[in-house]
Amino acid sequence: MSATLRELADLVGGTLHGPPDKAILAARPLGEAGPDDVSFLESEKHLRHLKTSNAGALVAPEPLAEKLAADGRAVIAVADALAAFVAVFQKFKPPPAAPPVGVSPRAYVHPTARIGAGCTVMPFACVGENAVVGPRSFVGPGVSIGADCVIGADAVLHANCVLYGRTVVGDRVLIHAGAVLGADGFGYRFDNGRHVRVPHLGHVELGDDVEVGACTTIDRGTFEATRVANGTKIDNLVMIGHNCKIGRHNMLCSQVGIAGSSTTGDYVVMAGQVGIADHVHIGDGAVVGAGSGVPGDVPAGAKVFGYPAWPEKVAKRIAVGLLSLPEMIRDVRRLKRQCGLEEAPADQEAA
Repeated sequence: MSATLRELADLVGGTLHGPPDKAILAARPLGEAGPDDVSFLESEKHLRHLKTSNAGALVAPEPLAEKLAADGRAVIAVADALAAFVAVFQKFKPPPAAPPVGVSPRAYVHPTARIGAGCTVMPFACVGENAVVGPRSFVGPGVSIGADCVIGADAVLHANCVLYGRTVVGDRVLIHAGAVLGADGFGYRFDNGRHVRVPHLGHVELGDDVEVGACTTIDRGTFEATRVANGTKIDNLVMIGHNCKIGRHNMLCSQVGIAGSSTTGDYVVMAGQVGIADHVHIGDGAVVGAGSGVPGDVPAGAKVFGYPAWPEKVAKRIAVGLLSLPEMIRDVRRLKRQCGLEEAPADQEAA
């Protein structure tokens, strides 16, 4: 399959700088694109990648496109380069056809469950007693939807995800393969020399437009709901403990772990491998840097990182200080020896 630059520019509503009849055979990333391929640039910070790219044409935002055209590059100028490139990419590689609407004869749907109009339920899915699946939702192969679950409209549940009983999922929610919603929280009490499980009688609720990554787990509340509010995006391998309340439009990156009964405001960002202690509150708009351990509350709008997490400016000073620490230790030892306060072992004299 091929397309001319003019056809691609018309497809994305862009302005073409270059030969309109040039044939394009594929859409590829910069590092892989050849002379007959189109690629894209989102900003000037990626210009360095052009030095090693053989891309025959580019999709770029309007201000950057003019510079590239002045250098003799064939460019399609658009307002949003990424969105335009997605459309171009899908022209050359259309997404797979949607599976047929309806309930597979190899799926199990309890007689009391309700499946909305336009739903797809794939083979080996299981929909439990009194469960409700909203219209136009997709239930992938091997998905388990427990009793009394409620799934909103236009939801997508990919293969082998598990929703324990009474889980509530809003409209347009996306749950990737292997995610588990509603398992018991890690709650025990010590009684007569042994750990005794505390019953978890609550459930999990996801708001509208929430996305849950592969193999992520969200535990049910002890007596209440663990909640994730509208628009929050959760990466793969994230763990959210029992009774947590996650605000709107949070971004939780891979391997974040949030201990029980913690809460977040709106628009919070947690980078990869952040750990949040129990009963902690992260305020609106706060950003927690990668690998940070958060033992206490974080104010709204704060940027923290480190282990334990400190305010950004303090954490940077600590990081710089740690780099100087070996030299500082040697200086202190020399000073102590000079003052007669320390006998230097023979193997440290050279230090």
